[in-house]
Amino acid sequence: MTDNPLDPALFHPDAVSAETRALNDAMVKLLSDQPNWWVVGAAATRAARRRGEGPFPAPVFSTRAVTRTIPAPTGHDIPLRIFAPATPRGVYLHLHGGGWVLGGADMQDPMLERLADATNLAVVSVEYRLAPEHPYPAGPDDCETAAVWLARNARAEFGSDALTVGGESAGGHLAAVTLFRLRDRHGYDGFRGANLVYGAFDMSMTPSQRRFGETRLVLRTSDIVQFANAFLPTITERRDPDISPLFADLHGLCPALFSVGTADGLLDDTLFMYARWIAARNAAELAIYPGGAHGFTLFPNKLAEQAEARMVAFLQRVSG
Repeated sequence: MTDNPLDPALFHPDAVSAETRALNDAMVKLLSDQPNWWVVGAAATRAARRRGEGPFPAPVFSTRAVTRTIPAPTGHDIPLRIFAPATPRGVYLHLHGGGWVLGGADMQDPMLERLADATNLAVVSVEYRLAPEHPYPAGPDDCETAAVWLARNARAEFGSDALTVGGESAGGHLAAVTLFRLRDRHGYDGFRGANLVYGAFDMSMTPSQRRFGETRLVLRTSDIVQFANAFLPTITERRDPDISPLFADLHGLCPALFSVGTADGLLDDTLFMYARWIAARNAAELAIYPGGAHGFTLFPNKLAEQAEARMVAFLQRVSG
């Protein structure tokens, strides 16, 4: 890392560590014979991931997590997975990744547990409805409902209404959408920071999405297309700001930390969104990790440790 977040040296092959190269090579080999989720089905792929099959480590479920539900306007219940310190200094609303199709609020317990311990924030992860069974706007609606509930109840529930929000990949997208919805639909501007980790911000596809190709380094161009089509099966205007946050009015938003690796098909999404965030006169930080593939923060490696440390420092700082 250098002081200049857009230092060309960060994108040079020589900047990639031997450990990161080895991890990326191992990922490509591991994924070379993996079936496509849209062929075997979303439900089967979710079950396989819970068994530890596929690119990500087998999930470890924390005994410290507490799950509770809140009601949604449509009548269903939304589960929240909560890691709460004894006296939280604030609340981190977490939205998980998985292309709006895979993943779950309980699939990254160790990471969320570490965040809660390191920041002294109550971490609240949302079990939002997944596509293709529940396409847009189901997932964003559930995240909005959870955010509104926290805005109204965080002080009573956790002793603090210092709210932050964030997520990885599709979760980064949903975190941005949630910020806009709370501002525009509910007049709420109380979020103190957004931790946006290799998010998808342009559903009409940025150049890096289109040009990444079919190397099976976690997320290929074909994966991006299939996830988007599952999430937005009937949507043709994909630059609607509620769908593509890059095209939203970004004025009056909280400070944000944008994190992405240089070997990620969503690289442009982060670069473009960071630039627009700054141009709208908001505070923002950009963290670029040489050789980091999509999802690199979810694997045990030094690059992930660096990224997590910066996220912790950011959340501590903005939470006051």
